[in-house]
Amino acid sequence: MECPACRARMVTFPVPLEYREHVPESSDCAALCPECLTLVAANSASDDPRFDRISSAFPDNEAAVPLALAVGLLDSLALHRTALQELLPAVEAAGVDPLLVLDRLDAQGGVQPEFDLSRRRHQLQQLLD
Repeated sequence: MECPACRARMVTFPVPLEYREHVPESSDCAALCPECLTLVAANSASDDPRFDRISSAFPDNEAAVPLALAVGLLDSLALHRTALQELLPAVEAAGVDPLLVLDRLDAQGGVQPEFDLSRRRHQLQQLLD
């Protein structure tokens, strides 16, 4: 699937029922762009999503989907505050520090979202406190 924003090849993944309300169109599949971090609903998903295409620091356990959704919702903390307050604790409960993953994602380069990733990381920290 091609990113509608930057045309990069997106990472598609199935979305469990408990997270579907956080996906555009409440879809059972989503796609996250590894270059601009755009999140969209997808018609289908890979059976083995390659979250490592987003970052080598990205988890591949039960934290992967809520983290991918949270990263895709970082474009607007005001609009997605409730979703982020639900998704990020799920990531932490799975044993992954979402703020550390964002730090590594920002440091690795190659990611060019429409927002300042380091600033959003700081704002998320305040949101989680």
